[in-house]
Parts: sequence; C-alpha cells; structure tokens
Amino acid sequence: MFAMAVLTIALQAAPAPRPAPPADPAAGVLLRKALSAQGGEEKLRAIKAVRWSATGYRNMLEQSERPEGPYIVEHQVVSDVHDHERGRQRSVTESTINPMGKFTTGFIADKSTAMRLAGEARSPGTAEMVTLSRETLALSPERLLLTALDAPDVRVAPAVTMQSVPQDVVRFSLDGAPVTIFLDRYTHLPTAMDYAGPLARAGYWRFLGDTVVRTSYSFWWIGKGGVKMPLQWDITRNGQPEGSWAIGTLSLDTPATEAELQITPEIRAAFAALPAPVAPGDMPFGSTRQPPVDLAPGIVLVPGPWNVAFVRQDDGVVIIEAPISSGYAAKSIAEARRRFPDLPVKAVVTTSDSWPHLAGVREYVAAGIPIYHLDINAPILKRVIAAPYTSRPDALQRKPRKAILRPVSGATTLGTGANRMVIYPLHGEVSERQMMIWFPEHRLLYGSDPFQGGGERGYSFPQAVSEVTDAAAREGLKPERFFMMHIGPTPWSELAKSIAGAAQLDGPDGK
Repeated sequence: MFAMAVLTIALQAAPAPRPAPPADPAAGVLLRKALSAQGGEEKLRAIKAVRWSATGYRNMLEQSERPEGPYIVEHQVVSDVHDHERGRQRSVTESTINPMGKFTTGFIADKSTAMRLAGEARSPGTAEMVTLSRETLALSPERLLLTALDAPDVRVAPAVTMQSVPQDVVRFSLDGAPVTIFLDRYTHLPTAMDYAGPLARAGYWRFLGDTVVRTSYSFWWIGKGGVKMPLQWDITRNGQPEGSWAIGTLSLDTPATEAELQITPEIRAAFAALPAPVAPGDMPFGSTRQPPVDLAPGIVLVPGPWNVAFVRQDDGVVIIEAPISSGYAAKSIAEARRRFPDLPVKAVVTTSDSWPHLAGVREYVAAGIPIYHLDINAPILKRVIAAPYTSRPDALQRKPRKAILRPVSGATTLGTGANRMVIYPLHGEVSERQMMIWFPEHRLLYGSDPFQGGGERGYSFPQAVSEVTDAAAREGLKPERFFMMHIGPTPWSELAKSIAGAAQLDGPDGK
C-alpha cells in the first residue's frame, strides 16, 4: 500500500550523490521548495529506513452490495518497514471482516524476490509484489518529492484548486505511467498524489482497465530531525473511496533488521522457479482439474475460477456470465462457437454488479452481442464499458462500438423450447444487485453469487441462502437442482438444511 509511509528514519553520515538537475527548471524550483518545507533535501536523502504502523479501513469495492455505497468494510492494522538503503519492504496487514473473522497477510520483498506471509506460513510471492514494493518505496511520502526531482521528465503542469486551496502541480513518469503531485501553494507540502501505473492497478483493479489512484495527505507531523510526515492517507481509485489510514505508532530512529526482512534461501529458489505471470487477458479458459459438466442437453457448465455456462437455444447460444477480463470473455465466446458452430452467440447474461461477473462485458460490446443485466446495475456497467483501456487495449478500445444493453426489471423470458430461460431479479438485501435464471423444463436454477461454500462446511451467508429460496418461492418456482458462479450442480434441498442450521444459532460466530 504505497500511500502509507512514515516512520523509522535513520540518517546516513554522508549525502547521496546528486542527480542531474531536472529538465524543467520551474519544476525543480517547486520541488525544492516542497523539500525544504518537509525538512530539507539533505535530510530526506539521508533516510535509510522508515517504520510505521497504522489503523484504518478499506472499503471492499470489489465485494460490496452497491457500487455507490455504503460499502462492506475491512478494518485493518498495517505495519510496514521501508528499507531504502537496500530497497526492501516488509508489509503486514491484520484484517477483520465481520462476520468472516480475522486474518493476517503480508509480504517481504527486495529488488528481485518476494515472500508471501499468511499468519505464520511462508511461501513464494509474485513478480507483481516485487514491482509494487519498488513503487511503494519510490512513492512513499519520505521519498515522493525526491523521486519527482530525480525523474528526467519532471515538468510543471497547470495549477488547480483542490480542497479550496490553490495547488501547484508537477508531473513525471514512473514505470511508464504518469505521477501527478499537487503542492499546497501556501505550505508547499504535498496535498495529494495521483498515479496510474502497476501499483494503481493492483488486485482486482487490474481487470478493469486504466486506473488512477489518488492519495490525499493530511495530519502533518514533525518527526525527529525536523522531518515532516503526513499521518493520515485517504485513498480513492477512479474516484471511488477505497479507504483511510492513520499512523498510530511512529519510530524515527530504529533501523531495519535482517530478521524482519529476511527471505529464506528455500523461498528464493521456489520464487525463481515460478512460471512467468499470466496477464488477465491471457488466463486459460476453464479448468484443467474440472471438466465441463452437461447440466441438461444443450446446457453446459464450464468450471473455473469463475464459472461460465453455455445454453443452446434454437436461434443461438446464450452465455451466462462475462467474468474476469476482455481476453477471458473472448475465449468464452470462441468456446461457445466451437461447441455450437452452427449457431450465433445471441446474448450474454451478467447477473451481478460484482467485478467477476462483468469485467468481460466489453468484449461482448465489441462483438455486438446483447447484454442482459439487472436494471439498477446499468451505471456500473456503463462505467466499465466507457472506461479507457489505453494501458492494455482490448477489442473495444481498438474499435469503439455502442453497447446493446437489455435491462431486466422483472421476469424476462429469453428464448423458447426446451432450454428457454426466465430471468428474475433476486430483490434481496445481500443479493440486491443480483439475478437468478430459471430453466422451467429442467427445474434447474442458476443463483448468481450471493453465497459460496457448500458440503460439510455449509454456506457462507445463510441470509443470502434464504434470499435465493425466498425469491424462488415468490416467483412460484420449484427447483430440483441449482448451480452458481462458484458452486456446481447441487440438490435444492441442501439450501433448506443450511437455513435450518443457521436458525439454531444466535450469530455468525457459531454461538
């Protein structure tokens, strides 16, 4: 999390060699004023390590019930060590997501290797972690102004007003992506930073096109040696509020230790043996461990990290869900055409506002395929369809086309014959933004993705289970089987057992 950096500051005995002056002298003037306001260029260049811990929250934009909020919240305690002397980082996050519980995750990364931390477990990290760590160190508050000053393409941009205060603006590039710093004209300290590179596209954002992350700085504090640091970071991505974090403990003179930053030889060897990372659009379709399942004649479920189903009808094929990415959707369309070569792909149904269900809709727009969706999900769909994909152009970016949207507000029949489908809004609390699909001739129901699990573990959200069964009862449906994005064909009777079991407990902790 690049937007939170403040802490152990150990000063070197001699300053680092000076880089060449910036190509735009005006940018250099603004940045040196800012460096002086933060404590001085020499002191900041002499920082060897920074250590901090913070408390805050992250809005689970990727999982929340509605895109405009309120959001499901993940409460966090984050502890970071930034070893600038050797280019290493340790980041550990203790997360609480009620009613799911608590868990600890993190990583240690240096210039070539990353190690994943999960509680006490250690395993190889990813190449992405190495990149994100390097960018975190470069864009952390104790290094941000220096990174800008040292950038060969730093330049002044037009001034703006932010938070009702005039801001001087400088821009430069990091990893080929733009960084913009907004400098308070009165204090010269950074008010905010925008970035659109790999760090901004971390996590599920890498599936959703170009992303700009804005980190706003506040609650400035004078630390040891007179170096000033912001103790609060508020973060947005593409204008959506991701979260806020505030420093709780601050150490300005404790150096990084080998024990806390060590990556074992075994992990280094395992990391070096990892296959090359796969871009979102290059993920293989389906699963090598789970073959496709014929749910009924002409209805095929393709298991994978995110399930997709094909429904053959007399006049074409309907695809259920458009997950992951444009590239994955292209593979889904190609597979439908391979299985049913004499029929066109007539429609796709995306049943939820959650990103796994709709991150591939742009490919269907590019192919001129109608998209059936819940009516109140139109804004998020339009945002995904209109998003720029300049960093990784897909078919729609290369050749724009108007979307064919088919909003669903009530029972909607799609097709005729044995595999006709009736789409219904779920209209629940947890499942407010989701739809179910009924296959009358097979007494088969697709329930979208309001809960996961099954088997001996039970289902993750009994409330959501009841919403699916209630919706089926409301519409007079009597399923024998159901399936979902993360659940294969299952007897409908299993859901009643889950609801009955939950009704014996007082709360989500099983008591």
